[in-house]
Amino acid sequence: MKKEWKIETKISHYAEERGNYEGAVVPPIFQNSLFTFENWDAIDAAFDDRINTSIYSRGRNPGVNIVEQKLAMISGGEKARLFASGMAAITAAVMHFLNAGDHVIAIKNIYGPANNLITVYLKKKMEIETTFVSGNSIDEYKAAIRPNTKLIYLESPSTAIFSIQNIESICKLARLKNIKTIIDNTWASPIFQKPLNMGVDLEVHSCSKYIGGHSDVVAGLVIGNAVDIDSISVNEFELLGGKTAPIDAWLLMRSLRTLPIRMKAHQESSIKVAEYLESHPKVETVNYPGLKSFPQHELAKKQMTGFSGLMAFKLKTTDLSQIKIFFNSLEIFKIGVSWGGHESLVYAPAISYLKELSPEQFAGLGISLGDMRISVGLEDADDLISDLEQALKTIN
Repeated sequence: MKKEWKIETKISHYAEERGNYEGAVVPPIFQNSLFTFENWDAIDAAFDDRINTSIYSRGRNPGVNIVEQKLAMISGGEKARLFASGMAAITAAVMHFLNAGDHVIAIKNIYGPANNLITVYLKKKMEIETTFVSGNSIDEYKAAIRPNTKLIYLESPSTAIFSIQNIESICKLARLKNIKTIIDNTWASPIFQKPLNMGVDLEVHSCSKYIGGHSDVVAGLVIGNAVDIDSISVNEFELLGGKTAPIDAWLLMRSLRTLPIRMKAHQESSIKVAEYLESHPKVETVNYPGLKSFPQHELAKKQMTGFSGLMAFKLKTTDLSQIKIFFNSLEIFKIGVSWGGHESLVYAPAISYLKELSPEQFAGLGISLGDMRISVGLEDADDLISDLEQALKTIN
């Protein structure tokens, strides 16, 4: 693989030893649970290196490994490990760095289930303590550090409000204090942001979003240095059993070939949609890091090379009946909880947050009933704008 090749070329060919499968332009699906050996010595040697040897597909599977190598290369990491879901990946990464009684610093607007994992489940099971910060100032992190602080958990841009953290500065502080860092990089994808190059220890993704891109795969990803990933492989990965199915890995390999092209298309349409919404009289605010008006736009440009298709905007009404009329009037934007696929989606964060959080916690996130989250897919941008226009007309 030539170093000077562009990412689009590398994705198509990296880690594919076509001579091993009769020159097939697409590697096969290794749809098997175990692998056999010629003799005692062969399987004995395999157990001595089970991280790099295919013995049982709960551990290593050749087809899955091809995709892991591609994803590590794209992200600038030494190794990657695929999981059955984004939460399986987050759980493994977090538990890799924590022991009973440790303290975590996290930004306020992390993914809801990740929040529950750290603040509810691990608090009960392992007495993990958590301090939340807005993430806007390095001084917040300095003030939050305790003697037992072992992890800083980032998500940039963050859930719901898309706030940006200064990744490089936070990682410098963390290394100075011997604190590990994890970042959820799902929003930007490995194409538009490379946190490992900024000092992050582990990068996690929901591959169900842009990496998969077709709304037909649920999978997760952890990327980092070889020591951490190998340790996760023989501990959290094997013991918790959150392995990726061979067919899901094969579908992710298919998706990776078009990831750079899809991300460019998502960005192009999203900027048009965001600018349209920003100019509409019935929209109060638009949260999208790609807008020049976004408060942290310059920091976003410094850390990312592009912007994905997920954004939020606030309607100029808190009348739930009016909000529901708008919500239900959209035609191209389908109602759904996920994002990052080929299809455009709409969701109101209040629907789930009001079930999971107290009114005080909900208000503390800076979210209101009128907040809408949309995922701009691969449809024509003008059609998406027309759909939003006709739905906005329904609001009195």
